[in-house]
Amino acid sequence: MPNELVLVLSVFISFGGVLLFFRFFGKAGIFAWTSIATITANIEVLMLIHAFGMEQTLGNTLFAATFVATDILSECYGKKTASRAVWIGVATNIAFLCLTQSWFLYTPSAEDFARPSIETIFSNTPRVMLASLIGYIISERYDVWAYHAIWDFTTKKFGDAKKFLWLRNNGSTLTSQLLNIGIFSSIAFWGIHTPKMILNITISGYVIYIATSLIDTPFIYAARYLFNKKINCNGKNTVDNI
Repeated sequence: MPNELVLVLSVFISFGGVLLFFRFFGKAGIFAWTSIATITANIEVLMLIHAFGMEQTLGNTLFAATFVATDILSECYGKKTASRAVWIGVATNIAFLCLTQSWFLYTPSAEDFARPSIETIFSNTPRVMLASLIGYIISERYDVWAYHAIWDFTTKKFGDAKKFLWLRNNGSTLTSQLLNIGIFSSIAFWGIHTPKMILNITISGYVIYIATSLIDTPFIYAARYLFNKKINCNGKNTVDNI
């Protein structure tokens, strides 16, 4: 299957996963998907592929899904809940890092066949996850702030808090993802790839982020529809179990 087709499918699977988890588990589902996406993306990012005429790492669509998650939480539950999702993602990744590195404390059996492959993948995990955590914390915290800053501005300017969801979604996500990919690529790949390759990875990653930012808007609207529908059905805000 062509890499381009797989990437497109992965976008809809990643974003659709956020929406499905939200539909069936409410904000707890968003927290869960955030943990799944950040851990999986930190493994997937070690793979380098060629797609759409560019060299790029994987993991971009899963990282993009975490911004969808925080934007849904910002829209439906507010800044405090969105910030909580960010710190859940950080805590999950720290726990994952500690657990995976503890595997190397064991002395493998002579019959063991998995240790070399595991070392190949997870020996690079600390640096990649450190880069990811720094980029994730800075960019996601900025995303939550920017989302609400744009929301406050448009509400005061036009007097309607419901309008301009597309603007606060794309405005916050496009800028925060530029921060994320720039910080991550610089820390994770310096000394591993050439500066030119790092620049290419950064540019290609941001191109993917631009595309995913535009695609994610219908998913945010769908999440708000589900949220409002549940409120209207119950007559009050009891959407934790959407």
